[in-house]
Amino acid sequence: MDTLMTAAELKDRLDSGARTVLLDVRWALGDPHGREHYLAAHLPGAVFVDLATELAGPADPSRGRHPLPPLEQFQESVRSWGVRDGDVVVAYDDTGNLAAARVWWMLRNAGFPAVCLLDGGLAAWRAEGFDVESGEPAVEAGDVVLDDGAMPVIGMGEAAAWSGRGLLLDARAGERYRGEIEPVDPRAGHIPGAVSAPTSANLAADSRFLPAAELRERFTRLGVQVDLPTAVYCGSGVTAAHEIAALEIAGFPAALYPGSFSEWSNNAANEVVTGAAPEGDASQAEPAADPASQADPAADPAQGGWLN
Repeated sequence: MDTLMTAAELKDRLDSGARTVLLDVRWALGDPHGREHYLAAHLPGAVFVDLATELAGPADPSRGRHPLPPLEQFQESVRSWGVRDGDVVVAYDDTGNLAAARVWWMLRNAGFPAVCLLDGGLAAWRAEGFDVESGEPAVEAGDVVLDDGAMPVIGMGEAAAWSGRGLLLDARAGERYRGEIEPVDPRAGHIPGAVSAPTSANLAADSRFLPAAELRERFTRLGVQVDLPTAVYCGSGVTAAHEIAALEIAGFPAALYPGSFSEWSNNAANEVVTGAAPEGDASQAEPAADPASQADPAADPAQGGWLN
């Protein structure tokens, strides 16, 4: 299934009566009011997904701030959203799918391929003039059967050696990669050898993904190649899923490091590097933009603060 669905395509699908489950993943680090935002206005029939409790296990320094939950727990959550085998699932949020991509990746990893992201999220739906509703719909439990391991992942040991065999991308905001600021994790900087690739640069001003050709150009410039193993991390494995979606749109496969920097930085044995280059090689750093154009929606207090 395509990674993205437009608002117009989704409206046509809903109008046709085709079985579709809508998932609203309103979440941002520092904003505990995702459910309230959902209750105030969401796509008709959409089910709220709580990222912190349904898409992650309890925070654990040895596994990160948002470790993947056990398969059995995730399957129970997915069934509670009403998902059945044969359904099509469309996920969205109100921050350019920076949070919704987590459930997209997790369903894909669980062997459920019929899932996509609403390109542009809630804002794109509203821009088309389509109706929203408030409150919470009644949901009939689903019976979907999930598996595990359909998407590539790497662990902390593999992340440590990854730059020697492939390309490791850091999807966090550039200032966190460089070690200038670290709002949540114990140490500032990045994994040695990682290349800065802020997730926010995958989006246009309207919070839709850039066209595939532009994404491909961006990632190629960063060193991504079809035959070069690529892996992605972020703060806690949430927005890295968004980067993997962008890479897929561009035609590149990539693995996820689920524990990400929150796991890495909590282990004192792991080296943390600061500065703009992976290991002092400035040629691999993404070209700096004019500071006036560096606004990062993942760090915008108006959108709930740091997303990951």
